[in-house]
Amino acid sequence: MKAVTSLQHTPPAKEKKSRVRPPIWKVSDQAWQMIQAILDIHYPLKRKGQTRTALRSVLDGIIFRLRSGCQWNQIPAEFGDDSTIHRHFQKMCEIGIFERLWASLIQHCDELGQVDWEWQSVDCAMGKARSGGELIGPNPTDRAKKGVKRSVQVEADGGPISVVVAGANVHDCKLLADTLEVIVVDRPKTRQHLCLDKGYDNPTGHKAVAATTYIPHIRRIGEEKLDTAGQKTNPARRWVVERTLAWLSKCRGLLVRYDKKALNFLGLMQLACALIWVRRWERSLA
Repeated sequence: MKAVTSLQHTPPAKEKKSRVRPPIWKVSDQAWQMIQAILDIHYPLKRKGQTRTALRSVLDGIIFRLRSGCQWNQIPAEFGDDSTIHRHFQKMCEIGIFERLWASLIQHCDELGQVDWEWQSVDCAMGKARSGGELIGPNPTDRAKKGVKRSVQVEADGGPISVVVAGANVHDCKLLADTLEVIVVDRPKTRQHLCLDKGYDNPTGHKAVAATTYIPHIRRIGEEKLDTAGQKTNPARRWVVERTLAWLSKCRGLLVRYDKKALNFLGLMQLACALIWVRRWERSLA
């Protein structure tokens, strides 16, 4: 009896497709038209000198660094020269381009009725700061290692409207007054509530809120607002700011701070906040 030899079928090699980056890593065409109008006013071209690098590629490179947390010299070549991107980034931070962009996006969303000012909240989050630098302090929850604290204020749907950076050893209540003061747009003159957790139940926190027109809702230490049936009397609203802090932590450039200059780290924070509003603005136009 003859042996039957089985021929193994070798599948054809799959073609390698070029990697397409998701939209969150780049600016969409629709968003770029609006961003370009802001840059033309506050970051214009020089009349003399060499031709400037395409600012859209520069901004995409900065967003890549923000999202990935890589070193500046590891930015892919598709975005341009890394030193050029870093130079533009530092200059944009110095003249407040990202803050202007952030404020403009909030104004655009507000005109479309996409900003809910009635209920706002503030909270803080700490992160590592491996390289040290400005506005760094010992983290009390990480064996006194170098850390940074971010204080963020949001509107009712979680859109950030204010951010402050400080050392990790600064108490939350000491950042409240500055956080309420540096809102990037003018608040409407309507009745607005401010929700805070127990970390602000102290004279410093109460004084900071009293200096504003907010109606404070500060959870008292040891207080649980339950009715006779054991149910909460008011819906929880502070979780919105905690969710926004989680959104910002998705950016690895913010999760661990490597920028020694506080202005550069604040610029990344402002850009991340602006990107959150970009998504809402694009959804409202869809």
